[in-house]
Amino acid sequence: MTSSNDQIWISMLQRKPSDLPWMTSSDMQTFSEGPVLSFQNICYRVKVKSGFLLGRKTVEKEILSNINGIMKPGLNAIMGPRDGGKSSLLDVLAARKDPHGFSGEVLINGAPRPASFPCHSGYVAQDGVGMGTLTVRENLQFAAALRLPTTMTNHEKNERINKLIQDLGLSKVTDFKAGTQFVSRGERKRTSIAMELITDPPILFLDEPTAGLDSSTAVAILLLLKSISEQGRTIIFTIHQPRYSIFKLFDSLTLLASGKLMYHGPAQKALEYFESAGYQCEPYNNPAYFFLDVINRDSSAIVLNRKEEDCEANRAEQFSKRKKPVVDTLAEFYANSSFYRNTEARLQELSDGQKRSLGFKEITHVTSFCHQFRWILWRAFRNFLGFPSVTIPQVTYQIFVLFYTNGIDLTAILLFLFCPGRAWALYVLVVVQCLSSVTAGEIFELQKKIFKHEFLSGYYRVLPYFLGELLSELIPRRLFPTIIFTSILYFMLGLKPDVGAFFMLMIIVLLVAYATGTMAMILGAGEKAMEIKTFLVTVYFVFMMVILGMTLNFGTTTPWLSWIEYLSIPHYGYMALQHNEFLGQNFCPGLSTTESSGCISYVICTGEEFLTIQDIDLSSWGLWKNLLSLTCMIFIFLTITYLKLVFLKKYF
Repeated sequence: MTSSNDQIWISMLQRKPSDLPWMTSSDMQTFSEGPVLSFQNICYRVKVKSGFLLGRKTVEKEILSNINGIMKPGLNAIMGPRDGGKSSLLDVLAARKDPHGFSGEVLINGAPRPASFPCHSGYVAQDGVGMGTLTVRENLQFAAALRLPTTMTNHEKNERINKLIQDLGLSKVTDFKAGTQFVSRGERKRTSIAMELITDPPILFLDEPTAGLDSSTAVAILLLLKSISEQGRTIIFTIHQPRYSIFKLFDSLTLLASGKLMYHGPAQKALEYFESAGYQCEPYNNPAYFFLDVINRDSSAIVLNRKEEDCEANRAEQFSKRKKPVVDTLAEFYANSSFYRNTEARLQELSDGQKRSLGFKEITHVTSFCHQFRWILWRAFRNFLGFPSVTIPQVTYQIFVLFYTNGIDLTAILLFLFCPGRAWALYVLVVVQCLSSVTAGEIFELQKKIFKHEFLSGYYRVLPYFLGELLSELIPRRLFPTIIFTSILYFMLGLKPDVGAFFMLMIIVLLVAYATGTMAMILGAGEKAMEIKTFLVTVYFVFMMVILGMTLNFGTTTPWLSWIEYLSIPHYGYMALQHNEFLGQNFCPGLSTTESSGCISYVICTGEEFLTIQDIDLSSWGLWKNLLSLTCMIFIFLTITYLKLVFLKKYF
């Protein structure tokens, strides 16, 4: 976002209509009373695949059908049964849905919604998006650093953070990590709300703000939202079955079922509307429960308001209505109601004379690339220090392998399983690095929801996020444990006593670890479950290492499987380690075997050890071609991972 647009971040209490570059002069009087979001002819369809393999079919499913409405400053609730389309409508209005399959228009005070609308509005996800390994204050500092313009001083940003902490009742937990037991669910929810209020957005979206909360905490959250809405904000949220003390706070109510509009209008007039439709709420029943009971056709909670003086024709009409699904009946009734006509008239007034624009353009940002990269790197390292469930197992795994095998004689294990020798020690070294680096794919998998939300909200671009998270993964979690583990193992196994060979072995092992990790990242940046990805990657490496082990034991690989070695990370790593360790060693005279294409099979004499080393390329190119292959793999895997993230952020 350019500096000319920085005025959009002026405080809500001081903001003027001219401060918003996407507002027109005709909207200024309306905006002085608060932003009005209107939507017309909203339809949303998705393609669903069914069947198996060749029999797979693609069917288009309609999620939303011809939805119209107006959301004014205040609490605007969207209710409905499960899978009724309420969350889809919220995401469509917030511009956080895949534009493919979307039709209709969304206006702000009658003007087309800007492409950067997600940056200007707030969106609180159902599960929250704060980093659990950061404290409440650190989460707010991260949001302020990336969502507020750099023209604001750190003092001004801290003042805004302190005010939000005080206003939202977070003073007692400000220095506790957001994901620990010291911060309750309600306080986590308020933290997520505070992260969105950091930019003082005129419109705030919330997906199920009371989900998972007890009744008293849910009421407290809604009272907080009510006080925020009284400052001139338009708050739009989905909610399932609120208690009456929550329902009575609503200013407007939108009822959806099966993607169709059942009711849209003032919340306090909904009971009167349903009574006119033939459904009367029982005394002392919660209206919110009653509406869902009607839509779900729960006859135990419905009393049809039929009068004894109705004529036969009226009774026949009621009977025919009851034969229809309740959802279709209510949708038809609403389409003929005065609420629908009033909404249509108001929508016509708002949209008259406005120029339409339906394009989805690239989101702009208020901070530079370097600023974004610095803060992402800061958070990534903080997350590394505070994420023991990933960090500790990664370190302890290699320490356990090192000291456990040392305590029971690694050579004895190798002798029992295979045969004694340094070649098998190198093989074990490759195995350990491959298996311990498979978890690197979790770096993007675990933060996928956070990445989606923060990117759409304008925190950062894809590249600084990718580089920041990548460095935090490759340096502390891969570099340091690998160096420590390999250094100790090198001298413990009595490998080649040469400084150059030591550092070359370290480089080879790191390349193996990075190649394995970046391969796992490709799958981690996708959409499937991480368990399946980890399983597939593990199967790949187990298979490749079995093939490599067969080559070591039997001297060759089955001809029809020989091509696999060119796709094998363990193969390139092991061949490079073998070349680095054994080139220049003393060979047993008279025991060398066939020679072809510069590659010779040798038998090495090291005391009582006799081990056949297969196909060592004696040229200087023998080592470097394997290093080059591993390096190319790393760059290819990283490029694919980055492109997958770029592709992913376009289709949320």
